[in-house]
Amino acid sequence: MSRAEIQSLTQEITESIEKLNKLLAESEPQQVKNHVFETENGNVTLDDLFGNKDKLFVIHNMGEGCRYCTVWADGLNGFVGHLEDAMGVVLVSGDDPETQRKFANSRGWRFKLASHKNSDYMAEHNVSPEYENCPGASVYERKDGKIFKKNNCMFGPGDLYCSLWHVLALAGLGESDWTPQFRYWSPPERLSDGGKNVVD
Repeated sequence: MSRAEIQSLTQEITESIEKLNKLLAESEPQQVKNHVFETENGNVTLDDLFGNKDKLFVIHNMGEGCRYCTVWADGLNGFVGHLEDAMGVVLVSGDDPETQRKFANSRGWRFKLASHKNSDYMAEHNVSPEYENCPGASVYERKDGKIFKKNNCMFGPGDLYCSLWHVLALAGLGESDWTPQFRYWSPPERLSDGGKNVVD
């Protein structure tokens, strides 16, 4: 494919995304129930997670055992301050609150956290019917004391929500060429500093 073809296709994709965004803005919200979640500080409701905002962005994370979910959360973490200016933001997973906090701290995540481990939230709001706990996100709106789901999406390599894959694509790399890891440094067999107190 020539550079001209690449530029033309890029423009088509940009125009398609503009159309998609218009459809997302015009989508009809559906009322949902006020689910209960567990946190480090006790149970909270979906309504509580809005804070003082009228919109709520809920990141569906599969938990500490998923490298791909970790990549998406790592990327979104950089936008937390910006996102929280516009709406409430929370990361939910099936891990218990203690496990969530320990893993979030190890990644430097700044998200509010909530566990759906003992909730029916994921059964009703999973973004894909093929999986019990699929990575993705849902956006909710609060109006007149009621909660409505506005939109949702599934996360996967090459989607619109993780810029890493598009940067890799510039280098001709795809999902079959690269797999995310939790860490990218392994100590050599012999350390010149004596090798004490190494944390991997």
